Amino acid sequence: MSGPLHFRDARIICPVAGERRGDLFVADGRIVDTADGATIIDCRGAVLAPAIVDLGVATIDRAAFRAGGIVRVGLMPDQKPVLDEPGIVQRSALIGRPDLWIHPIAAATRGLAGTDLAEMAICASAGARAVGTGRRWIGDSGVMARVLAYARDLNLTVVTHAEDAGLVGDAVATEGETSTRLGLPAAPALAEPLAIARDLMLAEAADARLHLRQVTTAAGFDMVRAAKRRGVRVTCGITPAHLLLSDNAMSDFRTFAHLSPPLRAEEDRRAALAALADGTIDVLCSGHDPRGPEEKRLPFADASAGAAGAATLLPLALGLARDGHVSLERLAALLSRNPAAILGIEAGSLQAGAEADLMLVDPDVPWQISADTLPGTAGNTPFDGLPVQGRVLRLFKGGRELA
Repeated sequence: MSGPLHFRDARIICPVAGERRGDLFVADGRIVDTADGATIIDCRGAVLAPAIVDLGVATIDRAAFRAGGIVRVGLMPDQKPVLDEPGIVQRSALIGRPDLWIHPIAAATRGLAGTDLAEMAICASAGARAVGTGRRWIGDSGVMARVLAYARDLNLTVVTHAEDAGLVGDAVATEGETSTRLGLPAAPALAEPLAIARDLMLAEAADARLHLRQVTTAAGFDMVRAAKRRGVRVTCGITPAHLLLSDNAMSDFRTFAHLSPPLRAEEDRRAALAALADGTIDVLCSGHDPRGPEEKRLPFADASAGAAGAATLLPLALGLARDGHVSLERLAALLSRNPAAILGIEAGSLQAGAEADLMLVDPDVPWQISADTLPGTAGNTPFDGLPVQGRVLRLFKGGRELA
């Protein structure tokens, strides 16, 4: 625990209290009204916001998280070994502290096979903050109904991947002009809303909390929007890739654009921006799934799906705010407050009493994304070469600065 801190002359962005220009104090790891003998940090008008809670990362990647302003992550269950046993869950929850707090999403079914329910209650007592299906969809509706009912009784959110596996098969792209021209195995975008419709109906019947980790189609957003109006306890997320790129980004067979879910048509991308603006989307996440050259330097259909996203999440998000799609306060909710609420943790606020997880950001500093120099285990980003603005200047976890 560091000593008290006085952040002076900051542009303070809080998703609860809004934006203000002024000072913020930290003592004993928490935000306070004032603090005697505090070390002064002159922010000179830089943005001071809650550090990011990244919901649904595939890999623990400290360097990428540090560069991206991320101090808490919701770890996907499809690890090696799968997060379906309490001992594995507990070890995962503890290995990052104190700099990084890992909140495991335990497997909903044993081995993520989609058949037998995992020991959710024991995994929750070991530190799991949600249960999930990983990169897969549970095709058996009876199993999914039991997962939702069990999770409801444990007060846990079910985090699901929404693509009907029967339609997707071995597809690596979305059916349409681009996939046809490239000759790639493709599945109809319909695979997503079909899966969403089934899961929404089951969640509504069970009165369970459901988080659709990534929604990427116009039909999918329409279903989520309608379900929220009916009072279904559903939330959904998206990555910057599906907001800013369409399947045209795959036109040169560049495997950095091989993602899961795959990139969609331009009309779906525009629907995603509309869903961001109208509040349908609750979470903006990195989908951080870095892949080395041995998995990406292959023909498109043979390469692994996934991209490095943690280090680029913040500048791409700030670009969305500059373009008028969201306010900075809403952005703080999408990146911090909302994912924390889904995981059932107290984070994402700059109000007095909140834990001092903070990032000091220069939102205007220009730089260029480069796959060769991106911090982390791998730099396979579909935004390679893109000029962006915004960098983390300093990062704090519980009031302690991270080097």
